[in-house]
Amino acid sequence: MSHRITGVFSAAATPLTADNTPDLGLFTDHCRRLLDEGCHGVALLGTTGEANSFSGAERRAILEAALKAGIPADKLLPGTGVVAIPETVELTRHALSLGVTKVVMLPPFYYKGVSDDGLFAAYSQVLEKVADTRLQVILYHIPQVSGLPLSIPLIGRLIAAFPETVVGIKESAGDFNNMQAIVAAYPGFSVLAGADPLLLPLLKAGGAGCITATSNLVADSLRTVYDHVHDEARASEVETAQARINAYRTLSNSYVQIPAIKAMVGLKTGNPAWKRTRAPLMPLSDADYAALAESFAKLP
Repeated sequence: MSHRITGVFSAAATPLTADNTPDLGLFTDHCRRLLDEGCHGVALLGTTGEANSFSGAERRAILEAALKAGIPADKLLPGTGVVAIPETVELTRHALSLGVTKVVMLPPFYYKGVSDDGLFAAYSQVLEKVADTRLQVILYHIPQVSGLPLSIPLIGRLIAAFPETVVGIKESAGDFNNMQAIVAAYPGFSVLAGADPLLLPLLKAGGAGCITATSNLVADSLRTVYDHVHDEARASEVETAQARINAYRTLSNSYVQIPAIKAMVGLKTGNPAWKRTRAPLMPLSDADYAALAESFAKLP
C-alpha cells in the first residue's frame, strides 16, 4: 500500500511582532521560503509553532494568512487538536472550509492517565462531528509533552473505524522501535518522524517522511535525504545531508529548543524579530544567544 501522506514537512515556527501578536507577513514569507528550500508542505500551528499559546482566533488568522499569501491549501497541515472537543471540531471545520484537508491532531491532553477507550472516544467524537470525507488526519504522538501516549492498539482501532480519515501519525517521542512497530503493524499508514536524526533510518524502514523543527533551517538537506535514500550511487551525499541535519538539531537542543530554533531562523535570515517567543516560553538570554550565534556560524 502506498502512503496517503508522504514527504518532508516543516514544523514551522511562528514569528511574533513587538506587541507579541503573530507576525503574519513574516510567517507567510517563512512558509514560502520553506517550500522553496524543499519542503513538500508546512505543518503550521504545532509544538514548534507555539500553537497552544495562541487563541482560536489567532490560529484561524494564521492559517487564513498563509492561504491569502498564496500558499496552496494542499501544502498546509495545521494543528487542530486542543483540549476541548468542540474547539477541535471548530478548528478542523475551519481548515476544511478553506480547502485545507490535512490536519495534525493532538489528543485532548489536559487529563493524564486517560485510557485508550477514552482517547478513542475523543478522536471518534471529533471525526463524527466533523463528518467530512475530505478530511485526512495525522495523529500526533508526543507523550513527553502531552502526557498521553497513543498506543499501537489505539492507532489500529482508529484506522479500522476511520480508514479513509486516519491516515498517518507524527511520531515525536523519538522512539525508533515504536516507529518500526507502527510501520510493521499498519502497512500504508504514514509514519512521519518528529525527530530529524530518525528520518534516514525511518525511510529505510518503510516510513513516509518527517514533520520536524530543524526543517525551519535545513529543509534542503532533509529533502536530499528523502529524495535519494534508496539511491546507492548517492549514499555519501545522503549521509552528509543527514549529518548536517543532525548538527543543526544538536545545536538547537543544546538550549531550550523552540527559542533556539527561532533564534537560529533569525540568524539565518538576518531578522532578529525571530528571537521573540510568547510566554511561558522566553527568548534566549543575551549570553546564550551570543554563544548560539558563535556556534551557528560554524555549522556546515
